[in-house]
Amino acid sequence: MNETQPFRVALSGAFQNDDGTAVFPMFDLSPLENDSKVEFEYVAGVDGRMTAESLEDFDALVLLLERFDENSIPQSNRLALIARFGVGFDTVDVEACKQAGIAVGITPNGVRRPVAVSVLSYILALSGKLMIKDALVRGGPSTFAQRSEHMGIGLVGKTLGSIGLGNIGAEIFRLCAPLGMNLIAHDPYIDPAIAQSVNVELQDLETVFRESDFLTLNVPLNEETHHLVNAARLALMKPTAYLINTSRGPVVDQLALVSALTQGVIAGAGLDVFDPEPPESNDPLLKLDNVILTPHALCWTDQCFAGMGAQDLEHVFAIKNGKAPEALADPSVVNEPIFKKKLKHYQERFKAQSM
Repeated sequence: MNETQPFRVALSGAFQNDDGTAVFPMFDLSPLENDSKVEFEYVAGVDGRMTAESLEDFDALVLLLERFDENSIPQSNRLALIARFGVGFDTVDVEACKQAGIAVGITPNGVRRPVAVSVLSYILALSGKLMIKDALVRGGPSTFAQRSEHMGIGLVGKTLGSIGLGNIGAEIFRLCAPLGMNLIAHDPYIDPAIAQSVNVELQDLETVFRESDFLTLNVPLNEETHHLVNAARLALMKPTAYLINTSRGPVVDQLALVSALTQGVIAGAGLDVFDPEPPESNDPLLKLDNVILTPHALCWTDQCFAGMGAQDLEHVFAIKNGKAPEALADPSVVNEPIFKKKLKHYQERFKAQSM
């Protein structure tokens, strides 16, 4: 590798419109533009996947929608970072990246508050029957008169449960603390001190399903969580309970959920994610009036995307300076000899250039 070469950053082609304008203008690229030792360009995927050939001459990739698998890894061994735009990394083969000495960065700081606000939005909308009441007004005087038939439910004394008490789960409980709800969660991997800090009582999985009036899912998608919400666990829930999913669609057995919503096993749901995603136009889920649906975008705000972009660029500059990024999908990559060698190279290379 030529020691005089700049640090080269690839930006996912999904960040750019067909006319060359930015899809998300709040993603501030000025830190890249203002560093004379950095070059960046947009790189499009092929059939929704990044190709190895297109990434041969890059040190880092900021990835939006495209998939990155073992066949996306460049042969040059130059790539050291994939900075994922978000906290989900099921579109990236993290293990293959680790073996190649490539760190996978995520952006918990950018999504923590926006996703928690999304969950709160669902709680308020479902408890107040917001969508139903909106339809009553739009139907004219005859349906407006039916408002007394759609009484909402108060939240004081109700139980908010979460499967998962990580970055987002804990933030949800912080936001909901003033609502006067009972707070419970299940997370076998969490430090009990974290639960105590947000006044949450840790319970076994079945208890959280049984006792929650509002159950929110805050887990990554993996073999352990695939169809974690199934027919048997939905049957444990109260018939007055609501399920909220802003994590990943396959965490829920969607056919079982449709059946539960149709048969009154639970009262309703708020879903920002689906399986498949997007749902087909004839999906029975779309015909139900006791579910609120949003297109995996409820947390999408200017602040959310600015925050994700800022943390991804922090990852990029950490690598350029020969340091490991703070938030990694698999932190054990820092112990990989190939990754260590890359960091040492960048540290020496750019220190030498700045002298």
